[in-house]
Amino acid sequence: MKLENTKAQMRKGVLEYCILLVLDGKPLYASDIIKALKEAKMIVVEGTLYPLLTRLKNAGLLAYRWEESTQGPPRKYYELTDTGRKFLTELEGSWSELVKAVEKIKTNKA
Repeated sequence: MKLENTKAQMRKGVLEYCILLVLDGKPLYASDIIKALKEAKMIVVEGTLYPLLTRLKNAGLLAYRWEESTQGPPRKYYELTDTGRKFLTELEGSWSELVKAVEKIKTNKA
């Protein structure tokens, strides 16, 4: 088994959560979302991000609005919906439980 494959699967598992975290509190353009994720070492490309944004929008967790740009075509800005904020709060609880469980397993290993 290759380490890179496992690391990629782990990132995929938390990517939606990370996108919601990045969007918490401020609408962002897709390239700003990618930049924030890359700065956090969550390697993401546009081909991965856009389908996730569409899925989150279709699930009612995100909305978008078009905004005119001084440097080219209008830009699509994504933001959390009320449902998305509630979902993020639930995910934060699940994430905390998962981290605690993994830490417990790490400390209790023989």
